[in-house]
Amino acid sequence: MIFENENIIQKEKNGIKYIQFKPLLELGVKNAYSLKSNNIIFRKTGYGGEIVEEGYKKICDAIGIDSNNIVLPQQHHTDKIKVIDKKYKYNELENIDGVITNLQDIALATTNADCILYLLFDKNKKVIGNIHSGWKGSYQEIILKCINSMILNYNCRPEDIIVCICPSIRKCCFEVDSDVRDLFYEKFSYLKNINEFIVKDEEKNKFFIDTVGINNVLLKEKGILEKNIFDCNICSYCNKDIIQSYRADKPNWELATAIISL
Repeated sequence: MIFENENIIQKEKNGIKYIQFKPLLELGVKNAYSLKSNNIIFRKTGYGGEIVEEGYKKICDAIGIDSNNIVLPQQHHTDKIKVIDKKYKYNELENIDGVITNLQDIALATTNADCILYLLFDKNKKVIGNIHSGWKGSYQEIILKCINSMILNYNCRPEDIIVCICPSIRKCCFEVDSDVRDLFYEKFSYLKNINEFIVKDEEKNKFFIDTVGINNVLLKEKGILEKNIFDCNICSYCNKDIIQSYRADKPNWELATAIISL
């Protein structure tokens, strides 16, 4: 399968397959999201799993980034954003799920296997961001906290920020029980189309949540322009043959990476 649409292109180099967001490339921003290829992984699974340097070297070489400049947080489904003002080691970024910077010699990375990864770029202030937002991060509105941090620390304006949405589990496959449904419904019930974002499967007595859709509404309410939101429109579970998916591949699941660099 080849993933390509108005927002993304698919490439293969150095034995590694990945997609890139066209709007970022057109603005000179290096970026990539890795696909399943030759058993190459980027971080060992589990909380605090160590970085697999060989994987990062291959994908960085492919897109013209020095892998020694990778900054990767120790994600733990928090809403914490870190301003990257120097090269941080992995163990210095514990419990961080979002990173932003204006440094040109730094590459920001995150990992996922069904969770949403967001790549952000302010084309005027030359600021980038990389955000990990699973259902817990989405519930905590980490994407808005990233925008707020960009505004606070770099004087960014929402209307200048581009948001790119990497492959993740989508409404069609994000099945939850009533406990998670109730959390989301209670918090986001004010959204006029909440019943489109949270639907019930009467036969299974399960619920399906559109976390991408909810986050998109939050972004637009914050001032992000609809024309500046670029979704790859790829469900990780539906495309588990080529996208890393925790739900599809457990117990032997692995992680993909998303990278962005000025």
